[in-house]
Amino acid sequence: MNQVPSMDQWLKEAKADPSAAKCGMYLVHNGVVREDAKAKVRFGEEDAPAVTGMTFSYDRKKVEAAVEETCKMPGIYYIRTWLADGELTIGDDIMFVLIGGDIRPHVVDALQSLVGTIKNTCVIEQEHH
Repeated sequence: MNQVPSMDQWLKEAKADPSAAKCGMYLVHNGVVREDAKAKVRFGEEDAPAVTGMTFSYDRKKVEAAVEETCKMPGIYYIRTWLADGELTIGDDIMFVLIGGDIRPHVVDALQSLVGTIKNTCVIEQEHH
């Protein structure tokens, strides 16, 4: 698995980027492996077995394309992503997404859109029970 990034360092680098003068807000998404199965939390299947870990992979080109599209959204000036790859256990980081933009509604919308696109079209998650 690749090295988990430091959010302190990412924010320091984002604030040193030429785009920083336009950014009034940064939001971070940190996806983490949980023990409740997706079937339970998303679809209400209470008898879904507990998760013990997962195999996680992603398509780098699809993630890059999703980032490029998100950069076109109003008020978005900075995006950085990191995704895990391989075998993960409960509590392991799955992904980090950092987005900087002008105002809260723009940044919230962009984060929601990008994380949704990544989760729905760019990754393969196989839960282990």
